[in-house]
Amino acid sequence: MVLAIPIRTMAATDDNRPKWRDWLAPLFGNGDDADGTARIEDLLKDAAVRELVDPDTVKIIYGALQVSDMRARDIMVPRANMVFIKFNASTEEILQVFSENPHSRFPVIGEDIDDIRGILHTKDLISKILNESKTNGLVLEDIIRQARVIPESKRLNVLLKDFRSARQHMAIVVDEYTSVAGLITIEDVLEQIVGDIEDEHDPADDEGLIVKLDDGTFRVKGETPIGEFNEYFQVSFATDEFDTIGGIVTNRFGHVPSPNEFMEIDGYLYTVVNADNRRVDLLHLAAVEQ
Repeated sequence: MVLAIPIRTMAATDDNRPKWRDWLAPLFGNGDDADGTARIEDLLKDAAVRELVDPDTVKIIYGALQVSDMRARDIMVPRANMVFIKFNASTEEILQVFSENPHSRFPVIGEDIDDIRGILHTKDLISKILNESKTNGLVLEDIIRQARVIPESKRLNVLLKDFRSARQHMAIVVDEYTSVAGLITIEDVLEQIVGDIEDEHDPADDEGLIVKLDDGTFRVKGETPIGEFNEYFQVSFATDEFDTIGGIVTNRFGHVPSPNEFMEIDGYLYTVVNADNRRVDLLHLAAVEQ
């Protein structure tokens, strides 16, 4: 049977919904967006169970479905965790920030964090320093680029398209009062689709989720599923609210903890080994002597 799909469904709609939804709509009747997405997810699950689709492909499609419903506020680096450079900083101070943080771009601020002057790129800084003797010193105003500012309600699929068309990699997120709420990068958006994009600064992934060390303590990855964690340590964390042990720990702290923060939970001392601005990546667990 040949399925006829009207050409007009390929056009973008007024509410900027993704084109693939309009293209697939005739396959799933006249239901709303949520119903159509649910049907697609059911088909993907069935295809995965029958091994008709590669698991990695399924994950990417799921990620694309989720991104279409997410907004900048959902994944941005919050204001409190932003790393920035002051407009009047010296060359030494700027280099110190670069050496302590594995990023290639930094917001540049004036009087306070709401006074965004622009974005400083590593390559622009290096090029300027190499020619500093010819330019009579480093002047940030000469090398910073204009900052892209977006509302925290901006949809991620639209933002990704904007990033690509404008060839930009970072945007400053503002709230309804135009105060800086955080920042977001193209990598943040892509990770929602393809999963974590690891680099040399990320913890190695060549071991299991839970590793017992020689001294009797444990190294546990934040992504460890609650069910697996409960079974290994014979504990009973609830699985209805959080999916991973990283989520449990973050909830107990009341914020995303920084490396070296620790807390005793149910007979174990949890120490954060590695974490970024949004989640706990690696934990160290040691039994507390009673």
